Amino acid sequence: MAMTLRLSESQDELLTKIAQELNCSKHQAVIRALEAFDAKAHREKQIEYITKLVLERDKELLERLADA
Repeated sequence: MAMTLRLSESQDELLTKIAQELNCSKHQAVIRALEAFDAKAHREKQIEYITKLVLERDKELLERLADA
């Protein structure tokens, strides 16, 4: 699907710099940024789920450790 991305001059300069550092096109740099953002959001959801699971499962143990 085609899409036009309108950036300010400073945003375009930043995207150009990032693309050069990644040795890829601006298009590919935007795709990588989207994928990285999605992966980070997924990891954060996993961490939140696991933390909740451990806190519920080990509630008694954590309370005993806090009292020690």
